[in-house]
Amino acid sequence: MAFDSLTDKLQNIFKGLRGKGRLSEDDVKAALKEVRMALLEADVNFRVVKDFTKSVQERATGTDVLSGLNPAQSVIKIVNDELVSLMGSETTEIVYQPGQATTVIMMAGLQGAGKTTTAAKLAGKMKLKGKHPLLVACDVYRPAAVEQLRINGQKQEVPVFDMGTDKKPVEIVRAAMEQAAKDHLNVVIIDTAGRLHVDEDMMQELSDIKSAVEVHQTILVVDAMTGQDAVNVASSFQEKVGIDGVILTKLDGDTRGGAALSIRAVTGAPILYCGMGEKLSDLEQFYPDRMANRILGMGDILTLIEKAQENIDEDKAIDLGRKMQKAEFDYNDYLESMSQMKKLGGISSILSMMPGMSPIQGMSASDLEGAIDEKKLARTEAMIMSMTPEERANPKLMNPSRKHRIARGAGVDIAEVNRFIKQFEQSKKMMKKMGGLTKGKRGRMKFPFGM
Repeated sequence: MAFDSLTDKLQNIFKGLRGKGRLSEDDVKAALKEVRMALLEADVNFRVVKDFTKSVQERATGTDVLSGLNPAQSVIKIVNDELVSLMGSETTEIVYQPGQATTVIMMAGLQGAGKTTTAAKLAGKMKLKGKHPLLVACDVYRPAAVEQLRINGQKQEVPVFDMGTDKKPVEIVRAAMEQAAKDHLNVVIIDTAGRLHVDEDMMQELSDIKSAVEVHQTILVVDAMTGQDAVNVASSFQEKVGIDGVILTKLDGDTRGGAALSIRAVTGAPILYCGMGEKLSDLEQFYPDRMANRILGMGDILTLIEKAQENIDEDKAIDLGRKMQKAEFDYNDYLESMSQMKKLGGISSILSMMPGMSPIQGMSASDLEGAIDEKKLARTEAMIMSMTPEERANPKLMNPSRKHRIARGAGVDIAEVNRFIKQFEQSKKMMKKMGGLTKGKRGRMKFPFGM
């Protein structure tokens, strides 16, 4: 995730604070100096960093904090509270028009920020909420953008309105509004053209659309990978067009994450959603408190639960749990469990949302993610897919000739097949030894050792 490096540094700073029984003002100042450096290295706006550390210091050097039973935890709580405040305190939703009135949303942003894909992702989210969206292709300068919106609209089962690339955006929008009224669609999402940088032509085009139809929400899509530049772009759009909210894309990538901590404070516009992957379902509601917890390494169990509810087949999960309890799972079950993890974003994504999982055995969040070899998991999947249906259902059928055939089919060395099969058998024995999943109160499934 974007904040892994920042999370590692903050955890190390707070670890030093926890090692002291009492804190002096000098201890707090020294820790905040390190926090300031960590935030600046994460590409957070320097004015935002200055105001943030000043607020934390004013609250953290109070007598009630320093003389309390656990001053280190008090300081960490203050940092958490200030992070939440920095990112907006409360979750902000897109505001819809009352009743069946049509809500018009204009997507804006630079070329390459992921605006067209995000428009389709947003339409999918709205459809799940019972809305009836219409996607409108107004990027007439890139034929590929029109086709991309068509394809993504089909995947989301959302209608797409376009008039090719020969008409002006204003004409397209007006015609789209008539189509929406005719088809009783109550949300119109306009995908506008982007540029490589902020220029007057782009701003004028957005202003023309706003003059032609009543735009209720202007949402800016910015690429979190661009760091501080994303904040500058947001400031320009806010000043020249006006924005009601921001969607951050590529927040799952190798980025320092400073944009998420700066945009609200610099522009006053709330972050509505964040893109956490390339799939059309990878758009998460932005919760300032949950993001602050992630940044401080406290996990994000609520988001994990919500993702599980949206993506996991409960009946299959319960069935797999019963098989694990009796140590009767086979390679088909193993494959199914891998599929379920992929739906949640993979092991790295799951662990990033688990409280206390980043410092396993002294490993930092980034070290832990590096230790999880996603390519190895792909090879494991290839090995299982190279098995016959009978072999997947009955692991006891494995013999040397079958293993050699599986290795050839998966394109791996026989030693890797042997290693996987051995690990699989050891897992079954371990489950049997631990009793697999144990029944909690009222028959609920409970992981062993309270995991």
